[in-house]
Amino acid sequence: MKVLLDWLDRRTGYRRIIEYSLYENIPGGARWRYVWGSTLVFCLVVQFITGLVLWMSYSPSSQTAWESVYYIQNEMNGGWLLRGIHHFTASVMNVLLVLHLMQVVVDGAYRAPREINFWFGLGLLQLVLALSLTGYLLPWDQKGYWATKVATNIMGIVPGIGAALQRLVIGGPDYGHHTLTRFFALHAGVLPACVVALLVWHIFLFRRHGITAKDPKRKPAEYFWPDQVLKDAVACLAVLATVLFLVLRPWMFHTGEDLGAELAAPSDPSETYSAARPEWYFLFLFEFLKFFPGGTEIWGAIVIPGVIMLVIFLMPIIGRWNLGHRFNVGLSFSLLGGVLLLTFLAMTKDKRDPAFKAAVEEARRQAGRVKVLAQSPSGIPREGAVTLLRNDPLTQGPKLFAKNCAGCHRYDGHDGLGNLPVTSYTVKTNETLADVARLHSMTEQALMALNHLPMNHAGMIEELKVYEPQSASDLRNFASRGWLAGLLDAQRVDSLPYFGGTKFKEGKMVKFVKKDVAGFSPDQKEQLKNVIAALSAEAGLNSQHNLDQRDATLINAGKTLIAGESMRCTECHQFHKPDEDTTAPDLTGFGSRDWLIDFISNPAHARFYGKRNDRMPAFGEDKVLDDHAIGLIADWLRGDWYEAPRP
Repeated sequence: MKVLLDWLDRRTGYRRIIEYSLYENIPGGARWRYVWGSTLVFCLVVQFITGLVLWMSYSPSSQTAWESVYYIQNEMNGGWLLRGIHHFTASVMNVLLVLHLMQVVVDGAYRAPREINFWFGLGLLQLVLALSLTGYLLPWDQKGYWATKVATNIMGIVPGIGAALQRLVIGGPDYGHHTLTRFFALHAGVLPACVVALLVWHIFLFRRHGITAKDPKRKPAEYFWPDQVLKDAVACLAVLATVLFLVLRPWMFHTGEDLGAELAAPSDPSETYSAARPEWYFLFLFEFLKFFPGGTEIWGAIVIPGVIMLVIFLMPIIGRWNLGHRFNVGLSFSLLGGVLLLTFLAMTKDKRDPAFKAAVEEARRQAGRVKVLAQSPSGIPREGAVTLLRNDPLTQGPKLFAKNCAGCHRYDGHDGLGNLPVTSYTVKTNETLADVARLHSMTEQALMALNHLPMNHAGMIEELKVYEPQSASDLRNFASRGWLAGLLDAQRVDSLPYFGGTKFKEGKMVKFVKKDVAGFSPDQKEQLKNVIAALSAEAGLNSQHNLDQRDATLINAGKTLIAGESMRCTECHQFHKPDEDTTAPDLTGFGSRDWLIDFISNPAHARFYGKRNDRMPAFGEDKVLDDHAIGLIADWLRGDWYEAPRP
């Protein structure tokens, strides 16, 4: 073995390299405060290794990026762990960089002849932040897409060259495939190469000029090996333990979140994303920019940060004098305190913002939903994962309902998204808050909360937000047996969930139910159950599939009753038989997908309400909604969407 090692040393000189590395002189001996540089190198090595492995499964295009990250996160063995380590190590690196910079400033390790090495360190700081920014976009999910869009919009306000610089970075007039490929080239190629080059020079100059400008006398000088190596190794293990804790935290505390790094829904420029925020280490800048509204953003985004960076760059010159050094130390701690305060303010405001909390919850739902859809038998289509949510009734149905239908209808008492529709009300002369609340069937407390008024407010207000009254039926479980049972209940037929808010409140159907159905004999009531089951079976609802199969005999009996004269249904309705004299909606296929689509498209068609239609727009006939959107609403109302099988 000795012969082999001697042969290798004569050709490589490895013994001298090891001796040079391990026997560096440390004035004052090994210290814990000197571990930051080694932990940063350790983090960079971890990032390079995990990044290269992730690269092997990553496809940088706008149609395949999210899909490949989804594969890494959910299907590749250990992919979630690998991605989690890569993600959280980047976060930890930013903390370590700040601690390292603070240690350098406090120890005066930027003083001559170490000025250039200090500037190299600042360059490394900027490169690591740039790596964090470019890496944030690579999953091509909603969170990264919109946060990066906000960040790169700052470039556009640079005087003179802003628009051209932004266009160069994003690869065109808007964000898309070229933006992703450019960010990937920067993240995986250009920036790491620059980091390696600067790091080599940084370490070379560090070894040339020593660890600090001071000459500590409390302890005699020691070599790097073994004491400082041991401290550095313990610190690196602590960093690794911290990263693993962050990766495994959802499992340890049963938070319900995915292990590893978060993956939001695929990026969709057509869908706004109110939950977009930069990563926590950029939150301070996000909050700082709020102090510069309107046309003053340039001060918060360019001028003030530029001045601060210039002062930090000049620290080696300012610190030549003791007073200047104290100024540098004071400035560093002040900046750190300001960053922590702004970060705290940003997080606190978000926690107290109901709209942001709702947006985060919606984003989580969509991220979970797209995962369910991607794991469906059909998987991710060729058009890309973004089409999964675009074509998903469970995702799009409530949005379309809230926008187009909730002005009159409700879905389980709300607009489909869990909110009550709001409208504006002009307060009349001498009309009090109590009067307005009573007029709109609201409590005074609810009215005050909706308008963000203090509870003791008693003054006159010109305009108030009020809940828009329901004027059409509640469509949750539409066409189900339960919904039809309520429609044929004398106590409920003229209530708001059915005809109570429409002109049909005084119509034939309501009168028939309240007078005739209410007086049914026990035998007729049993027959009515058969009619309800048969009419509901026309819809072919997935939720009642097994029930309809089980009750086939009962349903057939109900169909005979509907078509017959005893129940009087065909006096007004058509049922599996053409009848030009009917005046009410056709019951053939009632509630089925085709029936609903035709009804939403044109409720004033002769097959439905004809000229007796009550205010409902012809969404298809008048081109308010296209066929795809109408189909999504119909499928959502019917519950026709993919649901992952229970384990």
